[in-house]
Amino acid sequence: MTDVINNNDEDEAEIIYIPDDEGNDEAFEVIMRFELDDGTDRKYMMVVPADEDGDEEQEVFAFRYNEENEEIQLFPIEDQAEWDMVEETFNTLIGEFDEAEGSKE
Repeated sequence: MTDVINNNDEDEAEIIYIPDDEGNDEAFEVIMRFELDDGTDRKYMMVVPADEDGDEEQEVFAFRYNEENEEIQLFPIEDQAEWDMVEETFNTLIGEFDEAEGSKE
């Protein structure tokens, strides 16, 4: 089973700050977190730039992360197989979410 935290309530958006190449902190909104039950205990976070208009298509960034004492450490996903798994899981979860939202209307 996959554990999902989905942040779609505008009032409760989770914002994190990630340093860019020059060391300047850029704000990102966490749109989803998930953990796979594959025995690795790896956790993943999907984020979008916080300053972009929510009505337009946004670039989604994915990171593996660890969280200790409310401090988050982000790790880039560099392995192609891991990236493919994260992308497939994200697309599946978004599809399930969209399907659930459509049935509520």
